Amino acid sequence: MHRLSLLLSLLLTTATASAQLPDTLSAEARLSLLTILPGDAVYSAFGHSALRVHDPMTGFDAVFNYGTFDFRDPLFIPRFVYGKLDYYLSVVPLRATLRGSRLEGRPVIEQILALAPHETRAVYAALRHNARPENRTYRYDFLYDNCSTRPRDVLARTLGPVLQFSGEPAPRQSFRRLLDPYLADRPWLDLGIDLLLGIPTDRIPTPEQVVFLPDYLMAAFDEAHLVRDGETTPLVLRKDTLLAVPGYRRPAPAPNVPLWLFSLLFVAVAVTSLRPRSTPVSHNYRADALLFGLIGLVGFFLLFMWLGTEHHVTTWNANVLWALPTHALAAVALLRGGRSWLRPYFAFTFALTLFMVIAVLSDWPQDFPTAIFPLLLIIVLRSALLLKRLPPPRLPGRETQE
Repeated sequence: MHRLSLLLSLLLTTATASAQLPDTLSAEARLSLLTILPGDAVYSAFGHSALRVHDPMTGFDAVFNYGTFDFRDPLFIPRFVYGKLDYYLSVVPLRATLRGSRLEGRPVIEQILALAPHETRAVYAALRHNARPENRTYRYDFLYDNCSTRPRDVLARTLGPVLQFSGEPAPRQSFRRLLDPYLADRPWLDLGIDLLLGIPTDRIPTPEQVVFLPDYLMAAFDEAHLVRDGETTPLVLRKDTLLAVPGYRRPAPAPNVPLWLFSLLFVAVAVTSLRPRSTPVSHNYRADALLFGLIGLVGFFLLFMWLGTEHHVTTWNANVLWALPTHALAAVALLRGGRSWLRPYFAFTFALTLFMVIAVLSDWPQDFPTAIFPLLLIIVLRSALLLKRLPPPRLPGRETQE
């Protein structure tokens, strides 16, 4: 499936470069919103939105897709990690879009918009302008500027006060929790994303912001109206399933495997830690070095995503308070000696992690994934035991007696 997606992306890039756009449209032309439902690949987990322009008089039938990115860019992964990934507007034949969706097993929903001919032409002119090579690229933002927000924005700018979206409140859920249903069948991916996201994603989006997800853009179009000369008509003229996929199902909740595995790990660590010691202390230090080393590496990555990238959604991440990057340094000290400073360090770790246990239970200052709770208990337990077993720090001027 990945190879098919890659082949399709290359095909779309070629089609974009060669697409010839007509200067204008006939009075019969229609504009519609296409919603491609979520797929199995990570990049397709949240669905996709695009605009279709169909002129039956000339045979022009193309999809304006703001969600295009170039797999062939050798800096694609570094740009993505750093938060400098540019997306662009591509224009491809409808049949190519449907072919790609069929290959990925993703249904396509079409909402034909009740625009007047001059309004359709105006939106098309804006899309045509945006599709020029010098205009088509934009800096992608996961929450505020993506393939779902761009179609809404181009219609709102072009139609002005004629287009009225419903004033109904958005779901009383944070950005973070709005993502959960799309990751329900992938608990490890859900955990990874939850760990990466910081406090900014725990805000509740406004009705304008919630359309960063294609499903909510589709719902917003269903509720929107056109106001002309005091008369109000629904924005959506007709809603159809353009491509049906037999057997397609939305993600179903899967068991929280990370929570169960980490809980079993906590039980194993607790049993091993609290029974009478039958192995040398150095062995325990090696086990603790592995534990705190791995957690420290996680902390380094979270801190890098906060301070070293341009992703605003990964800033102010309170997970760094339990996954301290300094744990990696403590792990090295446990292995190599020079442990005089480790006892106060693990006293601090014990107190801070105990505070984080309370924070996780109360979801403050951010919404934490449940699966990390057993990990925090492991850190508390091992920190307490290290406090008992590590030598006290040497006082200045005091000699060690033989």
